[in-house]
Amino acid sequence: MADGIEIRELRADDREAWAALWEGYLDFYETRLPETVYEHTFTALLSDDPTSPSGYLALKEGQPAGLVHYLFHAHCWRPEGICYLQDLFTAPEARVAGVGRALIKAVYASADARGVPGVYWTTQEFNHPARILYDDIGALTPFIKYQRPA
Repeated sequence: MADGIEIRELRADDREAWAALWEGYLDFYETRLPETVYEHTFTALLSDDPTSPSGYLALKEGQPAGLVHYLFHAHCWRPEGICYLQDLFTAPEARVAGVGRALIKAVYASADARGVPGVYWTTQEFNHPARILYDDIGALTPFIKYQRPA
């Protein structure tokens, strides 16, 4: 624990704290999801299935302060696979305190323990406060994301 920040794996009794943080994350991206998605996601995060996402909870001075979700998947260029850091959120009152950095480092450590050195994530171009951290702890790539239209 550094600077009063503890990072640990999600536990079943974290459901309420996790949901409040994930709702803050979804609010930031102006997204609403039905309760069934919350239930499915939290169940998946607690699963022992290696293809399911995993998650960490950050506690700052004992209080929930952030979360991260990540998953491992196969990659045609990397026989060892790769890790996708899917969701990262720090509560507004805990920002600029090292919570986001600690969560990303926890994902890096999890990937290293699994023998998967590649970790990647995306963010919106206008997310300038987060990008200050990402520019320091990651490497910006030239890739542009496309997706199937809804």
